[in-house]
Amino acid sequence: MKKEEIKVLLIEDDSNLGAITADYLSAKGFNCVWENNGEAGYQAFVKDQYDIVILDVMMPIKDGFSTAQDIRGIDKNIPIIFLTAKSMKEDTLKGFEIGADDYITKPFNMEELIARINAVLKRSYTKKDNFYDDVNIGKFVFNPKMQTLKIDDNSIRLTTKESDLLKLLCKNHDEILERNHALKAVWGDDNYFNGRSMDVYIAKLRKYLKSDPSVKIINVHGRGFKLLT
Repeated sequence: MKKEEIKVLLIEDDSNLGAITADYLSAKGFNCVWENNGEAGYQAFVKDQYDIVILDVMMPIKDGFSTAQDIRGIDKNIPIIFLTAKSMKEDTLKGFEIGADDYITKPFNMEELIARINAVLKRSYTKKDNFYDDVNIGKFVFNPKMQTLKIDDNSIRLTTKESDLLKLLCKNHDEILERNHALKAVWGDDNYFNGRSMDVYIAKLRKYLKSDPSVKIINVHGRGFKLLT
């Protein structure tokens, strides 16, 4: 994988460090997007595809741990590296409990950051573009890029929201897709009316998938949905 194909989301509230790090990564060939707070970083992640997230722990508006949890609610496999000025064991443990792939204490050497990024991607990278290829869902073949769902000789053309929602369910296959994460990712807001709209779309997806009885979208009370095959 070429570096220019690697899209990095950097979330760092320190303007100097953020600018220097983003410029360095870009100079080294990475496609780097920098956001200066957790909420902006989360919204950037919702709107685009990234290969790895690098985020500060201590930030205003939304801290790094909360941001990481929200991001993992959308994509459980996204590699995450925490940046922190703290060396407290509790913070490191909390980061790894959330699912951090690595942890770097400030100040850090930029070459070390590059090495950590490459190591994490080598261990855990699942190329995002692969998810735009065919995805098997029981007897169905789902193509997110073409927004089609096929079974035998029958093909269903999905709407953008149907495709985005099914993509999230596939990314969280056999695990719970949290309701609020799905709403924010697909509708942009987890308000009541969007919630009712999502229920309609879930019903539509169930109708499309009923041709294969082994495929189910189940409700997890008070949490969200789970795709089972």
